[in-house]
Amino acid sequence: MTARGITDRLGGLAFGGDYNPEQWDEPVWKEDCALMRRARVNLATLGVFSWALLEPEEGHYDFTRLDAHIERLHAGGVAVDLATPTASPPPWFTLAHPDALPVAPDGTRLIHGSRDTYCLAAPAYRSAARRIASALAERYGDHPALALWHVHNEYGTLCWCDHTAAAFRVWLRARHGSLDALNEAWGTAFWSQRYTSWEQVLPPRATQWHKNPGQALDFHRFWSDQIIAAYREQRDAIRAHSDRPVTTNLMLPAYQNVDLWAFARELDVVASDQYPSAPGLDAAADAAFHADRTRSLAGKRPWLLMEQGTSTVYDGDQILAKEPGEILRHTLAHIARGSEGALFFQWRQSRAGAETWHSAMVPHAGPDSRIFREVTQTGEAVARLGELAGSTVTASVAVLDDPDAWWALGVDGLPSSRLDYHAALGRAHRALWDAHATVDFAHSGQELSRYRLVIAPALFLLSDAGAENLRRYVAGGGTLLVQHASGYVDDRMHARLGGYPAAPLREALGIRVDEYRPLRTDQRITLSDGSHGTVWSESLACQGAQTLAAYTHGMLTGSPALTRHLFGTGQGWYLSTRLDDADYGSLIGRLLKETGIEPEMPGQPPGVEAVTRHAADGRRWHFLINHRADAVPLPDPAHDLLTGALAHEIPPGSCVVLRRP
Repeated sequence: MTARGITDRLGGLAFGGDYNPEQWDEPVWKEDCALMRRARVNLATLGVFSWALLEPEEGHYDFTRLDAHIERLHAGGVAVDLATPTASPPPWFTLAHPDALPVAPDGTRLIHGSRDTYCLAAPAYRSAARRIASALAERYGDHPALALWHVHNEYGTLCWCDHTAAAFRVWLRARHGSLDALNEAWGTAFWSQRYTSWEQVLPPRATQWHKNPGQALDFHRFWSDQIIAAYREQRDAIRAHSDRPVTTNLMLPAYQNVDLWAFARELDVVASDQYPSAPGLDAAADAAFHADRTRSLAGKRPWLLMEQGTSTVYDGDQILAKEPGEILRHTLAHIARGSEGALFFQWRQSRAGAETWHSAMVPHAGPDSRIFREVTQTGEAVARLGELAGSTVTASVAVLDDPDAWWALGVDGLPSSRLDYHAALGRAHRALWDAHATVDFAHSGQELSRYRLVIAPALFLLSDAGAENLRRYVAGGGTLLVQHASGYVDDRMHARLGGYPAAPLREALGIRVDEYRPLRTDQRITLSDGSHGTVWSESLACQGAQTLAAYTHGMLTGSPALTRHLFGTGQGWYLSTRLDDADYGSLIGRLLKETGIEPEMPGQPPGVEAVTRHAADGRRWHFLINHRADAVPLPDPAHDLLTGALAHEIPPGSCVVLRRP
């Protein structure tokens, strides 16, 4: 079965969510079957946190209840996304293998009582995970209800224990080859850190002051490889017994413990989880940010929104409810950007346990509730979009997303703690989203020529190969915007000498940065074009570039702040400060105009998203999502898949999906 065959097996796009029937009794199961039919659920994720029930004691499996649940769902027309339960080991495992419990950087060993209490580097854990994955696959691998395998849940837990230390040393030997090479890469001549035996090398645990930055970067790379290797082991155990596609649900929030580009290449279907981190229009922008990143990670593979909350919006230390209509709008924002459906965590809201207050498709109030009525409305909408399966989304602009650069900005000892990688990535995407541009994400080392515009918001670390790739992109006709503090270090975390950024990129940009000057927290500077900067400034010289805006403050008065360089047949732009939101939006708008990138549907007012999916036969579907409180007229009436009628406007807080020949 191919990965694309999921939608074939379902008869359309996926709709459903995590189902945990072990929390309930038989009368509730019967009600679940009826309510799933009403909500048009066609895919349920089973078994994510069921290890203690499936393997009540080591080596003894009990699949009786899982058998019954799978058969019941199958009889009701609901396919199964069957999970391996390895994200939450049972109490017997941690009692038998206390060395497999995770250890914090300060040496504290964490105890059982939550989820993710394991060390991925512990041999006992890896062995137990492979065994249960194999047992599940052997039993259910060819079951007619099975549409998808779901390995683990939200990989990303780190550990600093002795198992980790041993595995880290093995990884370092393979990467660097010798202690001399390791010492050179980590710059251990500083602070008398030179290693003379491998046994001296440890993970970057809690220490007196700053950790070695090369060590910290390599530790992230090591853990990324460990996570992917652990996934591969379970995936391969499953593939020995089943031909159904295998995935895991990636986390794409503001923390990053895995190279998502590398991880996505291992998945048959790229699946991800999304929970907004701010309410209102910010939540809509966050959904688009997440969807565009996942689609970009997937490349030519299908992708699926594996988790979202029906009424979950994280806002600092509280969880806010979604506003009416947001379940539909956030769901369709993902499908508009290429998702092969939309799932939720979870089907029924728990009445006990650590996530009692996590929202669900069936809330505590039951089916007679606004939430379930909106879930049903959303399920009906998704069911009408089956003809979109397999269609794609194209973009003319890309934002560069590099995990090494992210990890590099998290090391100790940088000149400013306000160089926030995730915020810079999201800010670039938000400015493009506000301008109604469809956005891809890309890695600095990949082929970029298909994009008219590429934005590099935070490439603090940039490899030699990446710098040369960006130089070629500009020389070949591309327009590149590089933002402050980029290309300062190479892929070993060694500072670039002779001026920043890396030499090939300096050539493309026509500038040389010779001094960085972070700004005070409350400092806001004015540039010569009337725009304003915060956080960071730089002393730079033009070496062929044209100054578009200059500093007007202090020792940098008259020094270039924004430059443009004609290089080859392209343009390299450099911005050496963090512009205010409005000024940054204006700059992005200017770049879009100069590169000829038009909105999907020109003329839409703020608060209306427009995204197009394309089929291989030339058909197109325009998604128009209205986050406004007023109706927005359509310039040309068209057939709306959601209503089956001719649409003349986008209703307030609602959506239309227009079919075009």
